Amino acid sequence: MYKSVCFITKEQDEAVLSKIFDYIKEKYNSKISVFCENEIFENLENDDNKLFLLYLDDEKIKTFFQNHLNKNINISILPNEKCPNAMRNYGTSKDINEAIEDAFNPELLSKIDLLKCNDLIAFNRIVIGDMHGMNRLDYNQNNRLTKIKIFFNNLINIRFKSYTLTTSKEHSIQTAASGITILEHSTIMNKESAIKDELSIHDGKLNAYILAPTSLLSYIWYLLSIFFYQRISLVSLPKSLGFIKTSKLSVSSEGVLDYKIDHKDLYQSNTIELEVLQDCLNIHLGRVLLEIVKNDNQNTEEKDVIKLNTLPKAELSSILIGGKLPLFKKATDEDFKDLLVSLKDSAKFSYTYLTLMILSTLLATTGLFANSAPVIIGAMILAPLMAPIISLSMGVIRADKFLLVQSARTLVLGVFMALLFSSIYTLFIPLEQITAEMQGRLNPNLLDLMVAVFSGIAGAYANSKEEVAKSLAGVAIAVALVPPLSVTGIGLGLGNIDVIYGSFLLFVTNLVGITLSAALTFIVLGFAPVKKAKKGIFYTTILMVLITIPLFFSFMQVVEKYNYFNKLNSVKSMVLNEEKIGLNIKTIQNKNDNILINIEVVSNKPLELKEYSIIKEELQKRVDKQIVLKIVSVIEID
Repeated sequence: MYKSVCFITKEQDEAVLSKIFDYIKEKYNSKISVFCENEIFENLENDDNKLFLLYLDDEKIKTFFQNHLNKNINISILPNEKCPNAMRNYGTSKDINEAIEDAFNPELLSKIDLLKCNDLIAFNRIVIGDMHGMNRLDYNQNNRLTKIKIFFNNLINIRFKSYTLTTSKEHSIQTAASGITILEHSTIMNKESAIKDELSIHDGKLNAYILAPTSLLSYIWYLLSIFFYQRISLVSLPKSLGFIKTSKLSVSSEGVLDYKIDHKDLYQSNTIELEVLQDCLNIHLGRVLLEIVKNDNQNTEEKDVIKLNTLPKAELSSILIGGKLPLFKKATDEDFKDLLVSLKDSAKFSYTYLTLMILSTLLATTGLFANSAPVIIGAMILAPLMAPIISLSMGVIRADKFLLVQSARTLVLGVFMALLFSSIYTLFIPLEQITAEMQGRLNPNLLDLMVAVFSGIAGAYANSKEEVAKSLAGVAIAVALVPPLSVTGIGLGLGNIDVIYGSFLLFVTNLVGITLSAALTFIVLGFAPVKKAKKGIFYTTILMVLITIPLFFSFMQVVEKYNYFNKLNSVKSMVLNEEKIGLNIKTIQNKNDNILINIEVVSNKPLELKEYSIIKEELQKRVDKQIVLKIVSVIEID
C-alpha cells in the first residue's frame, strides 16, 4: 500500500481534484502532494511507498517519462479526455475510481519498455510513409459502400520510396516500400490494429512491418487481408509485408521521410533512429491487461527476427520507385541467373539424354503392344524430354537464340531417334493388332490439350523452385509425350496412316501446349517482361489455335457420343412376349451416317430375329441417326 501519492497535474478545477483526492484518502488513507507537470524528481530510488499519479495529457505524460527514465519510481495514469493514446496503450480504465484501484493494485505493477524515435518518446507506434489501411482507426465505422471506395482508393494510390534499414546487429537491407509501421507492443486495447499477434511490452524489442508488394496481385491480397479479413499474423504474413524484430532500427532514405508518432503530429527527417529502452519504467497497467502482465513477466528476451526475403531488391526496386507495380512478381537477378544456367545445360544434347530417350521409347512400345499401363508408366518416368522443352519455353519468352536453337535441336534429335527405334522395333514384333492403349492415343481432343497445359505449368514451376523435385515435372511431361511418339513409330512400322496421323497430332498438341503454358508460367513467375515475350508468345499461340481446330471437332464428337450413350443407356430393359429382357450397352462408335452399338441382351431363352428387330426399333426412337447393333446374347438359366 502506498503511504504517499505524488499527484502530477495541471488541472485547475478544484471540484475535480477534490473528488479524486477524497476517494484516495477515504479508501487508501494515503498522503497526497500535488506537483506541476514540469517537476523533476531526484533521489527517489527504492522508495516503494510512493506512487506517482499522472493526471496529464499525452504529451505531458511523455515528458514525465522522458525525465524519469530508469529512476525506479512507481507510476500510474489516471483517465482524462486529453490522454487517449496513453489510456489505450496501457489499458487505463475510463472509470476514474477503477483506474485509482488499479494504481494501488500491486499485481498490475509491471516494468515496461519505451520506444524512442529520434529522441522522442512514443507510447507504441511509429508510422513512416503510407501503410494503406493498416492504421485506419475509423475504418469499421464506415458503411460497406464507403469501405469498398476506401479499398479501391488505396489500390490505385500506392507509391514507393527507397529505404535503407539497419538493425541492431548491423544487418542492412536496401529496398523499395510504400510504408513502415513500428510497434513497440500490442494489447487487446489496440482494436484498431490489423496485427493480431500479442507483442510483448517488455521484451526489449520493437516490431517493424514493411509494406512492399512486388506485384499487383500480392498487393490486392494484402488489401483484402486488411480491409475485409482484417487479420494479419506472423504465422500467415502476407508476402507484401516484411518483418523485423530488433532492439534498434535505423531507417534512412535519399529524400525526406514523413512519419507520425502515435497517430499525432507529422514529423520529417532524412534518417529515423528507433530504439527500445527495456524495462525503463514501473507502471501500473489497467486490469484488462492482468493476464498479459502475468504472461509477459515469464518471457525472456527474444532473438532478433528478420523476415525480408519477399521485399523487392535491385532492379525491381527501381521499377517500383519509378511508379510501376507489375501485375506479376519479377524474379530477382539471383533467381534468374541460377535458372538460366540450369536451362542452358538442359538444352544441350548429350549421350545420356539420347540413351534415356531410346530406352524409354522401347519400353513404351513394348508396353503398348502388351497393353500394359504399368510398363507405359515406367517409360514415362524414364523419359528425359522435360529438360529441352522447358528450355525451349524460356527461349520463346526471352528470345534467347542459344536456348531456342539448342533446345530445338535436342528435341528434334530425340523425337527422330524415338520414331526410328519404335518403328524398327515394331517390324521385329509379329503383332499387328491395335491395342486399347494404342487406340486411346489416336483421337486427341481438347482434354488432351488440358493435360499438356497442366504438364507445362508443372514443369516450369518445378524448374523455377529448387525445393520442388524436378522429377515430378519429368513425370508430368512424359505422360503427355512418350506414349504418342511410340504409337506414331508403331504406325510407321505397320504402315497405318490413321495411327500415324492421330498419334502424331496428339504429340504435336502436347508439345505446343506444354511450351506455351510453361512460357506463360515463367512470365507469371517474373522471369521475362511481357513486352519482350510478346513475339514468341504470339507465334506459339497461332500454332496452338491451328492445332485446337481439329481437337475441337474431335471433342465435340466425344460430347455427341456421350449424349447418344446417355440416351440409349436409358433403356435398361423391355418386355417381349411377357418376358423381361435386360439390355446392357457396352460401347458406342459414332460414325458419320450411323451409330455402331455393342450391346449385351440378357434373356431366359434364345431370341428370334424378329425380337432383335423390336429391340433395335425401340433404341432407334432415342436417337436421330441410323443405328447398327452388334448383339451378344446372354442366356440366364434359373
